Formats: sequence, C-alpha cells, structure tokens
Amino acid sequence: MITIESRQNSALRHLARLGRERKYRRSTGEMLCEGEKMLEEALRSGVRPSVLLVRERATESLPDGLLDRAAQTGAALYRAPDALFELASDVETPQNVIFACKQPQWTVDALNGKAQVLLLDGLQDPGNLGTILRTAEAFALGAVVLCEGCADPFSPKVVRSTMGAVFRLPCVRLPLTEAVGYLQAQGLPVYATALHADSVPLGEVPLDRAAVIIGSEGHGVTPQALTLSDQRVIIPMRGRAESLNAGVAASIVIYEMTK
Repeated sequence: MITIESRQNSALRHLARLGRERKYRRSTGEMLCEGEKMLEEALRSGVRPSVLLVRERATESLPDGLLDRAAQTGAALYRAPDALFELASDVETPQNVIFACKQPQWTVDALNGKAQVLLLDGLQDPGNLGTILRTAEAFALGAVVLCEGCADPFSPKVVRSTMGAVFRLPCVRLPLTEAVGYLQAQGLPVYATALHADSVPLGEVPLDRAAVIIGSEGHGVTPQALTLSDQRVIIPMRGRAESLNAGVAASIVIYEMTK
C-alpha cells in the first residue's frame, strides 16, 4: 500500500475529479464510490476497483480481508492522512474508504425480454434517482430507463443512494421516443403517471408486463410522454396532497408492478 504525501498525487487527483466533474467521469468511464459497505457490494457484484484509497488512521479497523480481496482484483491501494484523504471526497465527513471503478454500461439490448420497466422522464434530483434505482433492484424490476434530462446515474450522490444497486440493476440511457418505441415493439403497454382527464388508477391496469413513465419532480411527465403513452395512470390518494415526491411515487409504482 502506497502512502500519499502530497495533494498533487495523481491517484488522489483522479479520485477528486471523478467526484466533482461529470465530464471527467464520462471521459474516463469511471465513477467514485465511498464506504466499506459499497466496497463489499462492489466486490460481491464482481466489480473490480481500479484505485482504492484508505484513511490512514482507519487502516487497521477495516473488516478483515477487505483490502486483500480488493487487491486480488487488481486494485491499486493507497492510504492518506485525513487532510489529504478528505480531498478525494465530495462530502464533509467522508467514510474510511474511497475507490474508483468502471461505470456499468447497459445498452438497449438489456431491455430485451424484460417484462417490467420503469422510464424516468427528466428526473433531476440525484437523491430521488438513487432511491429509485435501489428500490427497483430490491424488488427485482427488470430495468430502469433514463430519458432526456435525468441526473447523472454515476454522480457520487446517486451512487451512494443506490447502496450497491448501481452495480447490478440494468440502467439504460435512451431518448424517450426510442425507449417507448422499443418497449412497445416488445409488446409492453406504456403507461404515464399523470393527473389527466382520462387517467385511471394504477391498480386498474395490467402491470405484469408493462412499462411506466415517471416524470420530473417539478413538472411531472412531459407532453411528449403523454402523447407516446398508451394510457395515463394515477396513484389514488385519500389525503389532500396533490402530488408525491418522485422517489416515493416511483417506489409505489415499482411495488405495484412487482408485488
């Protein structure tokens, strides 16, 4: 394990840029992950970390064998004192492990044969996106499609929120028109969640083979989504609130689809 003694260290700068620069993440094809739990999830999912940084004073307190397992996958191991270690993280109080790994790459072929798919239409909040991916993976949803205007699924906040689901759940980025066309060609009806004149309760449509569109936090689904969808649906609510948080709405939809 190499000890980092300068803020100019190339591995340290690489990790810091992955956490702060979307363009850099795209150019390298890597993402930043943080925490012993995320490292465990990565290794369990067959992910091979490229660079792993440990807080120097916490080296001996990590779970037994964790660093050895990471090293066996080919990860370059580094340690750093607090002042330098914290430069690699985008949060005020980082955990004890930070690492880089390849971004999972899913193509449209990942949708082939999937019976239940969630489409996200302009969902911009990283926390909501991470929650949705975590929920979708927990309930074994077939796939999630990120359409125009969605948050970066490989930003540190999203990755943290997924709690490891980002390593396993098929998450495809496609324009809405292309995604809907592909799914309809596979025989899946496409429903848009929207308060619309002809909307029907979610429980009244067949969801065993279906795709559902969830809109943005502020504006809901786009007019394009309404036009492309086969039917508009709503989540019935007895209270006085007009709408739900996008992450909560998506979680309810996922549960209804997979229960």
